[in-house]
Amino acid sequence: MTTTTATGLAADAEPGAGRSMLRQLAIDSGYVLVGFPLALASFVVLVTGVALSAGLAVTVTGLPILAGTLYAARGFADIERLQIPSVLRQPRVRPNYRTPQPGAGAWRRILTPIADPQSWLDLAHGWVRLVVATGTFVITTIWWAGALGGSLYWAYDWTIPYGSEDQGLPELLGVGDTAGARIGLYTACGVFFLITLPVVVRGCALMQAGLSRALLTGVAEMRNRITVLEEQKRAAVSAEATALRRLERDIHDGPQQRLVRLAMDLSRAQQQLDSDPAAARQTLGEALAQTRDTLAELRALSRGIAPPILVDRGLPSALAALAGRGLIPVELAVDPRLGTREGRPDPAIESTAYFVVAEALTNVAKHSRATECWLTVTREERALRIVVIDDGEGGAHLSKGHGLTGLADRVRANDGTFTVLSPPGGPTEIRAELPC
Repeated sequence: MTTTTATGLAADAEPGAGRSMLRQLAIDSGYVLVGFPLALASFVVLVTGVALSAGLAVTVTGLPILAGTLYAARGFADIERLQIPSVLRQPRVRPNYRTPQPGAGAWRRILTPIADPQSWLDLAHGWVRLVVATGTFVITTIWWAGALGGSLYWAYDWTIPYGSEDQGLPELLGVGDTAGARIGLYTACGVFFLITLPVVVRGCALMQAGLSRALLTGVAEMRNRITVLEEQKRAAVSAEATALRRLERDIHDGPQQRLVRLAMDLSRAQQQLDSDPAAARQTLGEALAQTRDTLAELRALSRGIAPPILVDRGLPSALAALAGRGLIPVELAVDPRLGTREGRPDPAIESTAYFVVAEALTNVAKHSRATECWLTVTREERALRIVVIDDGEGGAHLSKGHGLTGLADRVRANDGTFTVLSPPGGPTEIRAELPC
């Protein structure tokens, strides 16, 4: 059984990180050079479709043509969305277009793309893109021609015929009209174009891709981020409510009952003081034992909320103490950097990590029937990873009403991911990743 809870924009490495300059140059050049014919085809198709639908607006055929034009704009936009992630080094984002409701009629299906704002952004991109693509195509073509033609001029200078009255660039600049002057000047120009080629082509690609991102994915990214924030807010509220209900239940079932018993014992001892002092002393002894047990339960509850060792000494010491109190042997491996001043995560992340480990070990002890458990906590560049594995009977899942749901909510509230791998028969593996 595999259950995963994750946030949409959280934490993947940027596509293209560490990419070589030559590879990026090839990607940018291909994107710009292919983008011009695509932009031209998109412009012709969309302008024709809009003009035709406007001309037939007085008839019922205008709306279907307009809807088809918007679908065509969506197709060209999807092609562009496939290309820009490799240029911008960002994950691919596709908007959630409106879809007709099940059982909708033909006219409702026709009007659905017309009522979708993203469809009109796709159409605007198809029109505006040609202007930018033309400029970037011309600049990229000139720089590639200058780089290749200039740097290789020495190889084909002898094939170019020169008349007695012809004046080349070297002669106009006053450097002479000899073969050596021509080769030196044009080669120098070629080297300049060659050196600046990656920068110029990269700038052209970013300009064209930036326009596409603004019109084709900008609104979608904003909506996705809003959705993620709303999910995190709901998860935080749910996790807090679950923690408060659990704390209330634990206090009611434990310390509160003991305090009631303590009050009854003290009242009985007060009544026994005059008539039976020996019985009163025995009752007071029982009341003292109840007081010790109550204090022990309160300390246990306080450790679950904010253990002092976590605040004072950091996550490694707190997890070591937690593993030492467990009923099942725990093999612990914690990154020592988490206990240093430079390596400690934020207090909220640190507290969440402790809570996840504490609850996971509690579930292992109560429900897994395991004989051994392995706990690994590591810190990478931008993430804190927690892995809890036991050799129990498996079958754990994230259904509503189970303890793991509260863990998933708490992790999601901190923009993290939570995964449970627990096939029947075991073993069970719980993974949590929190941003640092």
